[in-house]
Amino acid sequence: MISVLKGLQNAQSASNTTNPYAVDVIKAKRRDLIYGISHTEELLDLLVTEGAMTAAKRSIVLTIRTREEQNSRVLDILVARGERACRKFFHPCLMLAEPRLYQRIKAYVGSVNESIGDTRRQLIGYLLERDELEMSKMTDQTAFQKTYNSLTTKERKTQKEDGCTVPISKSETLKAAQKNPEKLFSVIASGGELSGVKELLNNIDTDTVNSSSETLLHVAAEHGRLSVIKLLLHKGARLDLQDSNGHTALHRAASRGHTEVVRALIKVGAPIYTLDTLGQTPIHLAAKNEQLNTVRALVKEETGHSQNKTQDSFLHMAAKEDNWRLAELLLQSGAAVNTRNQLKKSALFCAVTGGNERTVTVLLNAGAEFDQGVINEAIKLNHGSILHLLLAHAGGGVSAEALGSALFSAVRQNQDKVVSALIDSGADVNMQDKQGYTSLLLSTELGHTETFRALAAKQAKLDATLPNLLSALHLAVQSGSVPIVQALLDKGLHPSTAGPKAHTPLHLAAHHNRPQLSGLLLKAGAQVNAVDQDGLTPLHIASQQGHAETVIQLLQGGADPGAQDRLGRTALHWAASAQGQNPAVDLLLSARANPNTTDREKKTALHLAATQGNTHAVTSLLSHKVKGGTKDMDGSTPLHHAAACGHAAVVTALLHSLKNKGLEVRNVWRKTPLHAAAERGHDSVVELLLDAGANINAKDNSKDTPLHCAARGGHHEVVRRLVGRGQTGSLGRGKRANLQATNNVGKTPLQVAERGDTVGHEDIASFLKRKMFLIK
Repeated sequence: MISVLKGLQNAQSASNTTNPYAVDVIKAKRRDLIYGISHTEELLDLLVTEGAMTAAKRSIVLTIRTREEQNSRVLDILVARGERACRKFFHPCLMLAEPRLYQRIKAYVGSVNESIGDTRRQLIGYLLERDELEMSKMTDQTAFQKTYNSLTTKERKTQKEDGCTVPISKSETLKAAQKNPEKLFSVIASGGELSGVKELLNNIDTDTVNSSSETLLHVAAEHGRLSVIKLLLHKGARLDLQDSNGHTALHRAASRGHTEVVRALIKVGAPIYTLDTLGQTPIHLAAKNEQLNTVRALVKEETGHSQNKTQDSFLHMAAKEDNWRLAELLLQSGAAVNTRNQLKKSALFCAVTGGNERTVTVLLNAGAEFDQGVINEAIKLNHGSILHLLLAHAGGGVSAEALGSALFSAVRQNQDKVVSALIDSGADVNMQDKQGYTSLLLSTELGHTETFRALAAKQAKLDATLPNLLSALHLAVQSGSVPIVQALLDKGLHPSTAGPKAHTPLHLAAHHNRPQLSGLLLKAGAQVNAVDQDGLTPLHIASQQGHAETVIQLLQGGADPGAQDRLGRTALHWAASAQGQNPAVDLLLSARANPNTTDREKKTALHLAATQGNTHAVTSLLSHKVKGGTKDMDGSTPLHHAAACGHAAVVTALLHSLKNKGLEVRNVWRKTPLHAAAERGHDSVVELLLDAGANINAKDNSKDTPLHCAARGGHHEVVRRLVGRGQTGSLGRGKRANLQATNNVGKTPLQVAERGDTVGHEDIASFLKRKMFLIK
């Protein structure tokens, strides 16, 4: 505000004074207006009538308590609505509501812009001076005022929706004073004398419209009436009003090729980017009708104000629309091909983004410059033909490294058209990256069928491998791409090609559970019992993973369920050793896999299932007549392993199957299953074994009883369980744990516990002393 006041107050003395806008005058004279307006309600009525304020805003203002606050709010609303509303405020609203205040303001403005003659910007001082001349032509000013004042408030108002910014008609007073506006439209259209137009224009709103929403300025522009246009502009005709087709006066003049009219309208600030109902600017219409001089005039105007653009240029519009003919005309008319919009993007970038190939061609032929960002945009959007154009215009300016990098980027994005364009432009189809990938290997790993086909069509090497020996077929199986696997097999790649650790593609299909791919590979002749460096067949791997569908596929393809790996394990061993329920166990048993086959440690599948706690596998194996008491190389039975690992459910299943036999079987250390459970602290298993009749005082190689084992391990609960057994029943149940039993070094369970250094050992020692009556 301070800067505005200072600028206006010093305007007369400044050497480069600027003519103030109405907004500036309101800001500079705000205090005078707030305290000088006394007929606020009448002023509001006039503002609503003139379209400078909405009826809704008027109602809000009148709810404010004091007149000064009302006036302040009115000024805020006018400034917010812009220059046009502020002009309406001064004339005719303030002139009619507060004539004395209006004269003071007019005198002030006249002193500020006394030496200014800027018609281009239609400044308020200039218009007020002309308004004074117009008012002087009225023969009876008093009668005019009386006519206005005699109208009721209701008659003065023109209701408008809140937010309307394009008032189209003036007050009822002016309408009443109009003299045959239809005749005036006809006179202008027919080329009547300027004097006749002037006479008819007296007391007629310059922005009055006919049935097609045309203003006088529209008609004058349509017919190239330059002198009439100047007269209308002199009288304040609006430049931004649009007819029923969305055309401004500039649209009309441009369409007809009235270049001088176009220049005149541009000079006084006609908007050049306004869109009609079809989204076309004046230059679109000029180009469409081949009005070349008009196109040049509009391009010149745009170029002259390029520094102030806040939107796309005409060339950017043409690029986005793929209007290549307009682009050609613009470039021929002097448009800068490398101009950038507010987002710092060139017209070429916009054309590439839209996939507008014809416009891209026009821009490139005109010398449009581009960088890697434009190339990347074409790659991202898979515009292969456009990329080809860009690279062709780049000539030798793109390095082999850059082409290769772009090729790998296009493969990652599965941009098949871009891949073809890059190869056609010189990219090495078999170039390797730092990890040893070719573009084809990368496409197979990603499962990008489209780019794979494009690369294969460009003679990419199908037998290339990574440094770790993974082939395209391995990578395609790994990605699960049926079309690529089929294509590679059709092109003759061997289905049993050895990869890392001698894995074949069928091994990978088994590992990733790809039954459909397994079928394709087997059909192509893959070796179903091929072994990797660990002796594992695909069936071993699928069984271990529990991939039921693949197991079925492999068994149907002739996989040998009895094949053993380097550990001597069959597929059944691996299936039984898996955690949780594994359907492969039942599938293999149904395929007559031998459940009693032992591995190199003489373990059967039941040993592994018991160790793992796989109750389902244990139950299935027991139902297929497996030998439940088989010993491994350490002499341990499946019951030993289940007890040692604390798998109570498996122990229960084994005891039921063995009918409680095997309780006294000893391994190479002469330990029973009860020893194994006690030394690991598995209380629930100890209870199961004791209930089944396990010998509570059995001794191992070291003459340790289960109580010694539990005491040594600090397993307090197991010690209590063993000591607390009664004397009922038979077998193990008929004996108490011998607290005085000594091992081969003469130690009792109490002495073993006392050698421990944990709280658990201390608790056990105290417990045993009480039981032996050594302490209370």
